[in-house]
Order: sequence, then C-alpha cells, then structure tokens
Amino acid sequence: MEKERTSGEIERPDTSAPILPVVNPALEKTEPPSAAFHPAVYIATWITLSSSVILFNKWILDTAKFHYPIFLTTWHLFFATLMTQMLARFTGVLDSRKKVPMTGKIYLRAIVPIGVFFSLSLICGNLTYLYLSVAFIQMLKATTPVAVLLATWGLGVAPPNMRTLFNVSFIVLGVVIASFGEIKFVLIGFLFQLGGIVFEAIRLVMVQRLLSSAEFKMDPLVSLYYFAPACTIMNGLVALLVEVPRMEMADLARVGYFVLLANALIAFLLNVSVVFLIGRTSSLVLTLSGVLKDILLVGASMLIFRDPVSPLQGFGYTIALGGLIYYKLGSDKLKEYFANGGRAWADYGVRHPALRKVIVFGVVIVVLFVVLGGLAPRLPDAYTEYPKSKLGALLGEKGA
Repeated sequence: MEKERTSGEIERPDTSAPILPVVNPALEKTEPPSAAFHPAVYIATWITLSSSVILFNKWILDTAKFHYPIFLTTWHLFFATLMTQMLARFTGVLDSRKKVPMTGKIYLRAIVPIGVFFSLSLICGNLTYLYLSVAFIQMLKATTPVAVLLATWGLGVAPPNMRTLFNVSFIVLGVVIASFGEIKFVLIGFLFQLGGIVFEAIRLVMVQRLLSSAEFKMDPLVSLYYFAPACTIMNGLVALLVEVPRMEMADLARVGYFVLLANALIAFLLNVSVVFLIGRTSSLVLTLSGVLKDILLVGASMLIFRDPVSPLQGFGYTIALGGLIYYKLGSDKLKEYFANGGRAWADYGVRHPALRKVIVFGVVIVVLFVVLGGLAPRLPDAYTEYPKSKLGALLGEKGA
C-alpha cells in the first residue's frame, strides 16, 4: 500500500474569487498629508501680514508725508516681479506654472486686461490713504462682495438673482450707516475708494472667467508671477508722467530705503501666506479670518493713528459684517454652525458649570461697558488735560 504524503500540503485559495485587501486603498490614497504647522499659525500669519501692509502703507503715505502712492504701488509690483522670477528660476515653488499653456497671444488678450484693472485698483486704493482713515476704508471695503456680485451680472458670468441681491442689501445698509457716522468724511477719498472697489470687482470677475478653464488653474503666487510684470510697466508709465517729475531723492531718503524695502517685502510675503492659507483651511475659516482682520484693523487704526470712530459707525459696521457673513456662508451653513456651537457650549456647561457662569458674566460686563461708554457724553477738555499731562510726565513725554 502506497503511503500518502500529507505533510507540506496546504490548501490553495480559489484565485477566481476576489481577494480582500488588508488596507483600504481609498483611505490610503485620500489621507491628507500632515501639515507642518497648526492651521492657526497660517491664519495668524495672514492676518498679521495683511494688517501690517495696510497700516504700513498708511504710515508711509500719510504720516511720513510720502505723497506718491502710484510710485509706491509700482515699487511693490517691481519687487514682486523680481521675487517671483527668482523663485521660478531657483526653486520649485512656482513649478505649477508649467502646466499653464501661456503664450504671447493669450498673455496680451487675457493677462494684460486683468493687469490694467489690477493696477487701477491698487492705485485708487493707495490714493485713498491720503484722505480717509484706515478704519473707514475697511468699512467701505465690506461692500466688495456686492460689487463683485453686480460685476458678475453685468459681465454675463451669472444670471441676476433677486434673493441674492436682498441678502447683500444688509451689507450696503450697514456701510451707508457707517458712512453717515464718519467724522472725517472726505468726498474725493470716498470716490477713490469706490473706484478701487469697482476696479477690483471687475478684476476678480475677469480672473474667475479665466480660471473657469481647467488648464488655467493658478494659485495666487503663480497669478502674481504673470500679472506683476505687466502691472509694473503700466504703473511705472503712469508714475513717470504724474509723480516722478515732482519727486526728489530727499523724499526717498526721508522715508528711508530700508523702510521701503521692508514695506515691499511684507507686501510680497502676504501673497505667499495666501497660498498656504488657502491650502490649509476651509472657506468658513477664510471668511471669519477676513472679518476678524477687519475688526482688528479698525481697532489698530483707532489706537495707532487716533482715528475717531463714532457709535453710529460701529453700529453700521456691525450690520455690514453680519450681512457679509450671512452672504458668504448662507443661512443653512449658519444654522448648522450655530447648532454645533450650541451643543458644544451646553457640553462645556455640563463639564465646567462655574467657569461657564464666569464667562457669561464677563461678556455681559464688557458689552455694558462698551455700550454705556459709547452713549456717555464726552468730558470737557479741562477735565481730561490734567490726567493726560500727568501721565505724559510719568512716561517721560516731556523729556522726549
């Protein structure tokens, strides 16, 4: 009888049946790479740089008496052109530009017209700093989404929608109230800012139309790589005709060459930070970060430049910001976020009841302080000069 061999025999699987993978390939492929920093770092960096550029420009053009806004805009664009060319040549940061089928004909027909409106918006925006406060400028900028909406309708990018128009009407109402409450209202500055908003809206719609094609997808830094050279030439020609003939080297020396270099560097780093901010955060975070930045800028303007803000302005700006958030996020998203926030707040109250009461009490005290402080009558100068003089002497103001 022949002996059967059983050792070493294993049952072979049926190859006709599908084999289940050990690791889910969908999850393995879609898992996002871990960020180098927490998203809060990118948000704080963007808010800091964006606010710094605005306050820096205001200081140079108004406080330092460098009344050449077109030249300053040209200098920013020239520096951006130089930096983007260096990044493209020596780094891989702008390698995505190679996917854009850019030709000379496309550049003249698409990039140059957008560059014209980009230049006009920058020139008008910098001219505004000569006439209006930073606080009021930020309030007026809240109408940019309204201008973009009207531009999309006017250029045929989207059909008119009366419901959307009603939603943005709260932004307009708030800005109108804030304008009536502006103490240092200057009509020419208001018109310059209005022109800058209109030009910026048209530029954004033209960029939207350009980027609607998949082959022309560009991040803000690549866009700057293409737009900055054209804008530098256009702004430079205007500056040569309008401002350079009356400029002197003493004007540049008074501001300081290092100050101008730092100003251009911060403006360029702002564009770099936008790229990282978009890639690391959501649309909600972008919207709320912009609102927080505007509020901080209004406060910084009051603190640094002593810009007065009336209670009526604060009321109008609050309406405008509320309308802006509602327009950007929509009612459904807001309801969802409020519901999630309510559940989180209730859960926090269960875990820390005493601390929750302290927070509520503190918020009520701050609100009452702000409201009563805004409604209270101003003290006569005779009552305020004495403590000011004593405080100045204590801080060494007289010695300085």
